[in-house]
Amino acid sequence: MRQIDELRPLTAGRILEIWRMCRETSRDPLERTLICNARILAECCLYQGGAVYEGPEEVLRDLTGREIARLLTRLAEDDREAERPSVPPAENPTFDAARFEALKER
Repeated sequence: MRQIDELRPLTAGRILEIWRMCRETSRDPLERTLICNARILAECCLYQGGAVYEGPEEVLRDLTGREIARLLTRLAEDDREAERPSVPPAENPTFDAARFEALKER
């Protein structure tokens, strides 16, 4: 596996474009998914600001299925981290802590 120092997420629109491009590549859904995932990683994997892979073929030659899955999981997790609000949730003004403790003791 080559060195990757950044996984840059794609927009939903770009992912949809890639899925549409890959739709006709194979009748086998597993093969089609693997090609699509490789194309996504070819665009997302960066090292020192430059593309790590020139295209999906290089991704498929370099990575195992498990490595592809791990990178896609990292990409999805990084995306979720960025979407989490930095503001703590508001407190419920009707919450009665004393009543809650009394009910918990029963």
